Amino acid sequence: MPAAEPRPVGPGLPPLCGEKARVLILGSFPSPKSREQGFYYGHPQNRFWPLMAALTGSPLPAWQDLDAKRELIVGHGLAVWDVVCKCTIVGASDASIRDVEPNAVPELARRLGVEQIVCNGGTSARLYARWLERDTGMAAVCLPSTSPANASWTLPRLIDRWGSALSPWL
Repeated sequence: MPAAEPRPVGPGLPPLCGEKARVLILGSFPSPKSREQGFYYGHPQNRFWPLMAALTGSPLPAWQDLDAKRELIVGHGLAVWDVVCKCTIVGASDASIRDVEPNAVPELARRLGVEQIVCNGGTSARLYARWLERDTGMAAVCLPSTSPANASWTLPRLIDRWGSALSPWL
């Protein structure tokens, strides 16, 4: 089977936020499953939603309950977006991201009153540092990816590390 070809993709998803947010969680670029679902962290094996439910003490939303997922984020003063608006990518491979057009993260962060930016994984942190940090004036906290590809980080370990970083804001 031949390797998948890189292809231009975008724009990604709109920000998931209310009128205000103390913390902005940034991914790199939505996966094909997330784009198909039209919502963040749409791969059933991604640990993002179980992690957020555990950290906020909220019930875990049903996989297709996008309203409950939105409320889980917005209701706890959080926002979710991606560093990248458009790019060239192979499937869901963050390592293949090229030709980056960043999202308007600095503008969103100012509008929402964001006090802390956290990145879901090393790729989003590297892309944020390269394309956006100067304009936001905020260093990001790089947290371990919730992706199923990051299997060495179990859900309990993710809860511990993310919890340490987010506890002042939740």
